Amino acid sequence: MDAPPAYRHEAAGEQPRSGEVPGVNLDSIRQAAQVIVEGGVIAYPTESCYGLGCDPRQHASVKRLLRLKHRPWTLGLIVIGARLEQLRPYIDLSPSEILDRVADTWPGPHTWLMPAWPGVSQWIRGRHATVAVRVTAHPGASAVCRYARRAIVSTSANRHHRAPARSAAGVRREFGDQVDFILEGKLGGQANPTEIRDAITNHVVRTG
Repeated sequence: MDAPPAYRHEAAGEQPRSGEVPGVNLDSIRQAAQVIVEGGVIAYPTESCYGLGCDPRQHASVKRLLRLKHRPWTLGLIVIGARLEQLRPYIDLSPSEILDRVADTWPGPHTWLMPAWPGVSQWIRGRHATVAVRVTAHPGASAVCRYARRAIVSTSANRHHRAPARSAAGVRREFGDQVDFILEGKLGGQANPTEIRDAITNHVVRTG
């Protein structure tokens, strides 16, 4: 197995420009991205609900997010990016059938379980040999990834086994001031969380 690609920040040209993100204030995107870079936890709109996010490479941030949710680390977390290149440090794309299977679904509300590089933290993959990833088409979530120049964690903004928040006000009711920044914006058009499929077998792991 080849080594994973070296992790690097993306070029400044990947940052969104004013007017590119309808319904979301660009200054707020900058703030959200900066909080991510500095190791904080944010809440932000996704395809179906508000999510909690942080930098997957900062283990203290991931562990704090899991504590906020009361979520067992064994379950693993979803990682999203604005484009495939942001996900490459986490996933092994060498099985030839993987890219053929996922290419037509991204960007979009489709999450795939892919083989994880051996060095990917257990705080991200849980007890699994795979990691759940998605190239998101949600304009706000994608913009945060582009402006932070990295993939981010994406997990529903709720305590474990509770209904996810569907508004910034709902996040505040659930978490108070325990989240470092809330990016206000519109949800996507999904009524339910994204479907999760295994990229090797194409089996549905979670229905949408």
